[in-house]
Amino acid sequence: MVCALSASSTSIFFRKEPHSHHFRRKRFVSIRACTSAASPPDNINGSKVEYTPWLIAGLGNPGNKYSGTRHNVGFEMIDRISQEEGIIMNIIQSKCLIGIGSTGEVPILLAKPQTYMNFCGESVGALAAYYQVPLRHILLVYDEMSLPNGVLRLQPKAGHGYHNGVKSVMAHLDGRREFPSAILCWVFAGIGNPPGTMDVKAFLLQKFSSLERQQIDIALEQGVEAVRNLVLNGFDQSIERFNLGQKYKFHKV
Repeated sequence: MVCALSASSTSIFFRKEPHSHHFRRKRFVSIRACTSAASPPDNINGSKVEYTPWLIAGLGNPGNKYSGTRHNVGFEMIDRISQEEGIIMNIIQSKCLIGIGSTGEVPILLAKPQTYMNFCGESVGALAAYYQVPLRHILLVYDEMSLPNGVLRLQPKAGHGYHNGVKSVMAHLDGRREFPSAILCWVFAGIGNPPGTMDVKAFLLQKFSSLERQQIDIALEQGVEAVRNLVLNGFDQSIERFNLGQKYKFHKV
């Protein structure tokens, strides 16, 4: 699931390096409020351009033991975005593996917290504060049992849904002076419910079946494009159409 957090009029100026997706942070508050959901650059021909960056954090557990499990769908989405956008994940900061790049002209920071799921808010909160990312530009990608396997959903408001990773993120962002009036927005990555009386924890740490794996791989491809559209255009009607298509993607007419 992906989550976007809202508000703060903080803007950040970045200097775009030639032939590189990387950007450098200059910390100061713009005299103009950024009001659009994904602000494009004001002057793409100048050497100094105003951007509103995005922090896209996938939630999961580090280590080969958890690779490919249901609870690590968030990590997989980040890996897929990094591949599609050519962003190298090679920086360790705030107990998190990160990659810095851009989608179109919009800077993005990809993050995979290495704190384990229940404490991932420590990393997300620290990165958001350090890079002065407004809450409306923070997206969380994580697994959601209330949706069928391979079904995605993007929405501008949601609660934590008893997801421990999301609880941790909300706890580390709630009440921060940098981020007043937060609104969390999510993209859910459905993994389905445990069969029968199977223990929830065992289900989350289980790998997908071959059919489920195919559904997840397709969902990841669709999710990359959806996230790209969200970053560039915000929550527009195309997101509504995307959600509708996802809702009925496995329904046969």
